[in-house]
Amino acid sequence: MKKIIFLLAVIISVSSFGQGKQKFGHINSNELLQSMPENQQAREALQQHSKELETQLTAMQAELEQKYNDYLAKKDSLSPLIQKTRESELNDLNTRIQSFQQTAQQDLQAKEQELMKPIIEKARNTIREIAAANGYTYVFDTSTGALVFWPETSDDLLPLVKTKLGIQ
Repeated sequence: MKKIIFLLAVIISVSSFGQGKQKFGHINSNELLQSMPENQQAREALQQHSKELETQLTAMQAELEQKYNDYLAKKDSLSPLIQKTRESELNDLNTRIQSFQQTAQQDLQAKEQELMKPIIEKARNTIREIAAANGYTYVFDTSTGALVFWPETSDDLLPLVKTKLGIQ
């Protein structure tokens, strides 16, 4: 899909060369995002959320281990009905732990998206402002791998965007 969009952009730009000079630029959006202070704050918040989930998981696993050890210690003295009941409880707890792990992973991904969305939007809007202010027709993102070659006449917008965002 990226190749098709890139090819379409090249075809449009080649066909419109007669209408006026086209100005091309490129930027490495990953490098930009990594340099934004908001990204570090989001990473720290995500790490804190991850630690909270991990603490909960550790507590659940400790509970399972304690109940399992208690069951093993008393197994021989328990009636068959109580043994089955305890085994069922252990299986239920194990199932809840597995479910929690899956849900926690989904929750962590959702939290990352929630934290990164405004940062990505800020970067995207600033790139658009810089491109419009400097007369760029197209700006390619070199971090996506969609562009494997660009002429040396293409301008790297990363320094301009970083300056506008107040990043050194």
